[in-house]
Amino acid sequence: MKFAEGDPALLIDSKGRHFLLRLDPGRTFQFHQGSVPHADLIGAEDGTWVSSSNGASLLLLSPRLPDFVLKMKRGAQVVYPKDVGPILVYGDVAPGHTVLEAGTGSGALTLGLVRAVGPYGKVVTVDKREDHSAHAAKTLDRFFGGMPETVEMVVGDVTDFVESVKPDRLVLDLPEPWHAIAVAADHMPGGGVVAAYLPTVPQVQKTVSEAEETGGYSEVEVKEFLHREWNVSGRSVRPEHQMVGHTGFLVFMRKTAPKPNAANPKK
Repeated sequence: MKFAEGDPALLIDSKGRHFLLRLDPGRTFQFHQGSVPHADLIGAEDGTWVSSSNGASLLLLSPRLPDFVLKMKRGAQVVYPKDVGPILVYGDVAPGHTVLEAGTGSGALTLGLVRAVGPYGKVVTVDKREDHSAHAAKTLDRFFGGMPETVEMVVGDVTDFVESVKPDRLVLDLPEPWHAIAVAADHMPGGGVVAAYLPTVPQVQKTVSEAEETGGYSEVEVKEFLHREWNVSGRSVRPEHQMVGHTGFLVFMRKTAPKPNAANPKK
């Protein structure tokens, strides 16, 4: 792949520091070891080395999704890569699925959802705040080089869209996801998956309790993922001193018919 104008690009210096760029022929990247005109990067091959004005070597790469998320401009708090992966895997988001997401936030999770559903799927992403939705639109444009046709961005309350969208997957990053879960119990197709990202234990407890009371969900799971890097240098193999611990809990559940003899399922 050769880099083109408007592409996201990643420069990595000798100390492993990452710099995220959007290539513009009229701009110049500057850091403590000199400068590199963007024009010198446009047309270069992915994975090549470039030199700064002071002779420093930098590695030029196309950013992976986690590279982009960790360095992108943020509005609302993002869902970090260590949680995006499990959401896509345990949420079983696959090509062709229709996904309803709320809230959009800065759009980090939206990027992963769009790639997972592929060209024949659809992501409807909802946020109550217009400024969050506008910021996320810029995030998608920077990463994909334009707004993907498979994305619909909406400002409003997700509970107003569950019935019309009838999503195969419902992905929630909301303070009170149980409201959407209650509505989805009546309008999601059987076997559909709900995934909720929650920072606190009381939110998890309330979400699970409400899901059980609807009588329309089974296979309710609560997970937490921790992330630790390892350093390998010759015979020295050790874990890094710092790790990424708690960022949030992930709650997954399957939409099913009410359990036989379920007492007073909540409507």
